[in-house]
Amino acid sequence: QVQLVESGGGLVQPGGSLRLSCTASVEVSSMNTMSWYRQVPGKKREWVATITAGSSRAYGDAVKGRFTISRDNVQRTCNLQMNSLKPEDTAIYYCRAQIDPLTYWGQGTQVTVSS
Repeated sequence: QVQLVESGGGLVQPGGSLRLSCTASVEVSSMNTMSWYRQVPGKKREWVATITAGSSRAYGDAVKGRFTISRDNVQRTCNLQMNSLKPEDTAIYYCRAQIDPLTYWGQGTQVTVSS
């Protein structure tokens, strides 16, 4: 069983930055993809970013140019650097790992962007 634990969320002012981390219980190099999603209560979960085993990256339109996803095989983490944060980035952020054919989710970390 793979466990994922997110950390790094919190309250930040508009224009600020946060760095989220997802720590895995297994080698992240074994994962086909790692992704971040976010969800606002009452709304659908939204895809944010994905990084593949080959380190290809993709981003949702809402975060492109502001967020950067990375993975650290030594630390067993997948990180999301979030810059130029906006109030509309406020959500619970979830880490997702895919080891075909299975998918694993973390419990989420709250990000609040407010002055």
